[in-house]
Amino acid sequence: MIEVRNIRKRFGHLEVLKGIDLQINQGEVVSIVGPSGAGKTTLLQIMGTLLKPDSGEVFLDGINPFTLNESALSSFRNTRIGFVFQFHHLLPEFTALENVFLPALIKRTNRKQAENRAKELLAMMGLAERMNNKPAELSGGEQQRVAVARALINEPAIVLADEPSGNLDSKNKKELHGLFFELREKLNQTFVIVTHDAELAEMSDRKIHLVDGQIVD
Repeated sequence: MIEVRNIRKRFGHLEVLKGIDLQINQGEVVSIVGPSGAGKTTLLQIMGTLLKPDSGEVFLDGINPFTLNESALSSFRNTRIGFVFQFHHLLPEFTALENVFLPALIKRTNRKQAENRAKELLAMMGLAERMNNKPAELSGGEQQRVAVARALINEPAIVLADEPSGNLDSKNKKELHGLFFELREKLNQTFVIVTHDAELAEMSDRKIHLVDGQIVD
């Protein structure tokens, strides 16, 4: 599924990642934990092709995306990787439905097909009655469910989530955590989640502990 080989990354004089090796299998829910500054988000961004490593390799389904040209890399990212962030990053002028199907239009999916798939995903998220609402009309938990649906619209190989429940209250946090595992069962979806939430980390199939740029267990 996804393999990281000897990834190193430096910002100025600070070496943030110090030779990371990691393999994640199809259908796994893996959490990455560790103290602030350990390199968790940097590793996630490299896995998501948002940041290029100084050295080392990343393979997703056997493809090293960093060997692609800029246009092919953008297409690869759009079609093969889904992202969920702490702050939903929904476009405020668009409805929930429009926010979800926009990445499919970028992929050049037929608009009707994209809309139908977005409706299916929003229904799966329990938002069938809210899809025509704009983000400002949705609760924090609802907005994050829209963001998850958006991440899934192009049927990505992997979803990368950076503190996805960090901005939610305890009820919405618990519901979101349960949703990840429900999606794994329904879609065989793979998730890699950077989190400080101990409950989510313990629920995961594996917990990767990062300290000072290295995996310690």
